[in-house]
Amino acid sequence: MENRTIKTKDCLKALLHFMKPYRFKLSIAILMIVLTQLSFALNPTVEGMITTSLMQDAMDIIQGVPGAHVHFETILGIMLLLLGLYVIKTVSQLITAFFLTDAIQMTMHDVRNALQKKIQRLPVRYFDDHAFGDILSRVTNDVDALSNALQQALTRVFGAVLTFIFVITMMLMINPVMTAIALLIIPLSLIITKVVVSHSQKLFEKQQNTLGELNGTITEMYGGFNEIILYGKQQDAIQIFQDVNDKMCKASFKAQFVSSLISPLVSLCTYLAIGAVAVFGCVLVIEQKLQVGNLQAFIRYIWQINDPLSQISQLSSQVQSAFAGMHRIFGMLAEEEEPLEKTEVKEVDTMKGDVKFEHVQFGYDEDLLMKDVNIDVKAGQMVAIVGPTGAGKTTLMNLLLRFYDVKGGSIKIDGVDIRDFKREDLRSLFSLVLQDTWLFHGTIYDNIRYGRLSARKDEVIEAAKMANVHHFIRTLSHGYDTELNEEANNISQGEKQLLTIARAILKDPQILILDEATSSVDTRLEKMLQSAMQRVMKNRTSFVIAHRLSTIKNADLILVLQHGDIVEQGTHESLLEKQGIYEKLYHSQFAQQEE
Repeated sequence: MENRTIKTKDCLKALLHFMKPYRFKLSIAILMIVLTQLSFALNPTVEGMITTSLMQDAMDIIQGVPGAHVHFETILGIMLLLLGLYVIKTVSQLITAFFLTDAIQMTMHDVRNALQKKIQRLPVRYFDDHAFGDILSRVTNDVDALSNALQQALTRVFGAVLTFIFVITMMLMINPVMTAIALLIIPLSLIITKVVVSHSQKLFEKQQNTLGELNGTITEMYGGFNEIILYGKQQDAIQIFQDVNDKMCKASFKAQFVSSLISPLVSLCTYLAIGAVAVFGCVLVIEQKLQVGNLQAFIRYIWQINDPLSQISQLSSQVQSAFAGMHRIFGMLAEEEEPLEKTEVKEVDTMKGDVKFEHVQFGYDEDLLMKDVNIDVKAGQMVAIVGPTGAGKTTLMNLLLRFYDVKGGSIKIDGVDIRDFKREDLRSLFSLVLQDTWLFHGTIYDNIRYGRLSARKDEVIEAAKMANVHHFIRTLSHGYDTELNEEANNISQGEKQLLTIARAILKDPQILILDEATSSVDTRLEKMLQSAMQRVMKNRTSFVIAHRLSTIKNADLILVLQHGDIVEQGTHESLLEKQGIYEKLYHSQFAQQEE
């Protein structure tokens, strides 16, 4: 899926909205920047006064003016004034750094929080269409790029504007003609910057997108590191990484190289202006129409104009990376969220668990995967769902949980359309155990209790016993207080699956969904688990995506899916008697297992 496009002005408005709570700190920082630039603009004139005084004293001494001498007391007074300006400039810079850093970091803190909240409200479709590494890059790399650019560029850009105002004022006071010559730097620099940036901005956007792709590739590879080693695909993985890394290198080189052209071209304009001003100024000094100290100050002012231009050009790559990152950040924040709940929603406290699909239609894109699905499940029934890969088994459960909404027809629980429930209330009716386990960094106790945070410890232990994982936990040195690492790979895959089943049991849901839930459990544990699951599923509506023969044979209803639609349904015996698709699936996939 393409990233959501958002205009730069809309991005800036959104950024200003995040900065608004810290406008007082920003105001102090801006005031200090004004003071800094004002003292900075006065420095060359004060320094020129020293040169002018010394030159005047020297000329008087050479011409033999009676009592001529170097007026050290005048020079000392000017130097004290200059020292005061330096102190003011330094103190105001320190105050600026403190308040500006605080305001920007708090702004980025709020942006990251907003992204995290947004992630929780995005539909499942967004995560199906975007790599986890790319999403991670938006929350980390793009926010950091924006933070660094604001920290560095805000002071320099605003300072540059003030420098132009103050410095040009001082230059006009010295000599308007020389000022006109010097100011040719600005339009030339702007033209150069505009031309270069127009080419480099697209390159920086490509660089940030490629960085997201690189992060996605790395996340994918490290997530399947064991499989890569197992199948001897290290060289393939290295080649894939090198291809993406080369793409990143080329994109970064082009962006950085084109952007770096600004600084030397701007400096060239400055040198030409200084040469022209120096020649013209010397003529004026000789004609005694200009003091030598003012000529010195004027040349310093040209460098003061060049300094912010040079700094801005050096920041160009950083600023453009930030703009590209800003588009990705606020593009994500502008993504469509899950549809709003209805104002009048149904309560779920008294739900029994009747589930009915009525003429359900659904497709992930324009083409429909499911054209007319009808299911009628009574409360307490166990339903097995079978079919070849891609038949729509998991999609069926995604619709039931409202991870996706149907495009036609309806799904009802106890006669109530699931779209009339709050999503949170609807999902509170379910426990879901997937083939891919998810455990977080924390204790085993906390991971099981995640199913119901209000559960007592004895209830957690009872759930673990029902899932036949209590004995294993007791063999660990710290028992239920054993810490799982971030990947939870300090326990086996089967043990992780048992913990997720215990978590589902603890929730005590009205409807239980098992999606290949015992696929990672060995045969011995699977047999132990079956008796526990039978107890859990008793008097509870259960949907089981078929994984083991015993589960299928014991089901009250078996649904056979093919190309998204239900082609057969019935009990194990009745479907075998039909000698249809299920009978072929049974003999091809399960008969050998039964033997």
